[in-house]
Amino acid sequence: MTEQPRAIDEMNPDGVPRKVLLVAGAGRSGTSTLAGIVSRLGMHVPLPEVPPDDSNPRGFSEPQWVVDVHDEWLAEALVQVSDSRPTAWFDTGRICSREPARIRVSEWLEPHFADHPELVVKDPRLSWFLGLWRVAAIRTGATPVFATMLRAPAEVVGSKQKYYANKLGSSHLAASWVNMLLHTERATRPAEGDGGRVFVRYEDLLTDWVKTTTALGHALDLQTIIHTRSDQIREVHRFIDPNLRRVTSSLDDLALPRRLHDLTGQTWEELNKLADEGGDTPDAHATFDQLREAYVDLYEEAEAISRSSAEHARLQARRRALAEASTGSEARSLADRVPHDVRAAIPPSVRRGVRKALGRTRDGQP
Repeated sequence: MTEQPRAIDEMNPDGVPRKVLLVAGAGRSGTSTLAGIVSRLGMHVPLPEVPPDDSNPRGFSEPQWVVDVHDEWLAEALVQVSDSRPTAWFDTGRICSREPARIRVSEWLEPHFADHPELVVKDPRLSWFLGLWRVAAIRTGATPVFATMLRAPAEVVGSKQKYYANKLGSSHLAASWVNMLLHTERATRPAEGDGGRVFVRYEDLLTDWVKTTTALGHALDLQTIIHTRSDQIREVHRFIDPNLRRVTSSLDDLALPRRLHDLTGQTWEELNKLADEGGDTPDAHATFDQLREAYVDLYEEAEAISRSSAEHARLQARRRALAEASTGSEARSLADRVPHDVRAAIPPSVRRGVRKALGRTRDGQP
């Protein structure tokens, strides 16, 4: 079967300018759905992709290299994917400002433009490094554009608890959502070399993906989306599952501390305005600056009065480590007290079983 010519080539014979669509937002907020839609409409997700799993059986539409490099940098900065600390942005910001890191990303991006001039890069960790990706894209001659997914915070928290077995609690997850979204809003504001930004409600995407995605394509001047084909549209219709919204809950269900509850609700209310036409204004930016300051104040206050809890957790971890080390030492000591001639009389298969039961290894093997 002969592959159909791409509409992007037919409609734009003089070529399409390079663009990188950076899909940001908290995990479980619909970033995979949006990236999956635009990739099926023709935009290119650099390969190889992260394989599907039970938490996302239709796929993540995110490049494996991007996930790996973000994990590497987050580990170096001692930052969690869902980190609620405002100071965590300074830790990842130091990596964003490194020249070798910028070169590394731009060199990774460059060859993928041979496959398609418009790329989509998505990863829940992306918000921590948006400044780096902006610089790297511009260095390849591409225009960075941003799409931030918006999903009700209670649904994001519930989805993480359901699919990721997160044990840190609703308050932590809600605080990390506020921290992530307030920073993402700040990091995606217009800057020299950018091509714009949009905020997309997950609910809108599921209700009418055609209208929502078309508006995104025109707002960011993405030629692949503007000049898509009918067969690609049919493919997206097959991809969209009306049951994708599998977790529904309200903010009241989370039983958050009052101030965190109020701040989370205010942040969600203001973010929704950005998704409306004409809502992304300087006045809105000022409101988000105030919300960010309020969150920093709240976190610093909570941190100041909870140091005993942090110290207690540290001491508990130390006690567990000492207990585990002591148990291993006792097991080794017991084995060492068995005379050599007695150990030699034991069949090798039995000795291997004993070593395994004691947690001992030989030549680095279990």
